[in-house]
Amino acid sequence: MSIISNYQEVRQKIQRLCGEIGRESEDITIVAVSKTHSAGEIKLLYEAGVRDFGENRVQELVEKASVLPKDIRWHLIGQLQTNKVKQVLPFVHLFHSVDRLVLADEIEKQAAKHGKKANILLQMRIAEEDTKSGCLPDEFELLYEYAASHSHLNIRGCMAMATFTTDKLRIEREFHLFFKHIPVGLKDKRDNIWSLGMSGDWETAIRSGSNLVRIGTAIFGEKQ
Repeated sequence: MSIISNYQEVRQKIQRLCGEIGRESEDITIVAVSKTHSAGEIKLLYEAGVRDFGENRVQELVEKASVLPKDIRWHLIGQLQTNKVKQVLPFVHLFHSVDRLVLADEIEKQAAKHGKKANILLQMRIAEEDTKSGCLPDEFELLYEYAASHSHLNIRGCMAMATFTTDKLRIEREFHLFFKHIPVGLKDKRDNIWSLGMSGDWETAIRSGSNLVRIGTAIFGEKQ
């Protein structure tokens, strides 16, 4: 199957799932995770109407953004080093992984230089895996309050990654933990983004309340 067919299949599966659980499929954003895949492949999806693409490497995002249409919404989904913020900020529509105070400070600093507000998601660590980053749930309220005090940060919502496992009950528990620790100041905000779910667990994520899923393998196939 082509990547366009793969994308359409994912969208159709989301539509069916939303019909089952009483949600509107139009409320679910699919970010096509295009890391390691070519600008040409991205252009094919773009021409089919896709606008949201996710990258986790700064240099790769910058290079692709320089040769692809300017109305693409680039999502930086990987852990971000503070010394790379300056390079990538002009191109990013949404930072997914703001998980520490110094990173909030640096994005604020660079956004102020550009006279803009940077859209960010605060990342919570809900998985027990050492490879997963994010702010611990018990410290998440502090991160939110600190980021909210910055005038050039637009907190759009929160994100997290579940443990890489086939145990759906464990994933459900972790997603429940995520929603349990969302700061009160964000819960009632309109148009919030709750970014949970990837190729292996997006269905559980949507059932749990996610409205943005990051899909790579199910669209583009295995990494090159």
